[in-house]
Amino acid sequence: SQQMKMFLTRLGFGSKIVVTGDITQVDLPGGMKSGLRVVQGILDGIDDIAFCNLTSRDVVRHRLVGKIVAAYDVACESRGAKNSRKNRKTR
Repeated sequence: SQQMKMFLTRLGFGSKIVVTGDITQVDLPGGMKSGLRVVQGILDGIDDIAFCNLTSRDVVRHRLVGKIVAAYDVACESRGAKNSRKNRKTR
């Protein structure tokens, strides 16, 4: 998060910054949040800043890559629903 802030605050006049990444690819230890997710939460809604979220329809690699991405999306949604139900039971 601090590294992202340091990078983004170096924007010069007449410049543009494009940051790319996959918010689902997190390999940080101990449940640390993705810097991309953090920055989106902080900066979303500020004029002249845009976030583009791509889906499996945007994949232009081998046709199977699109199917793999879609399968993971379904699995993540399913896991999220299960966790949501589990949290309601424990309350």
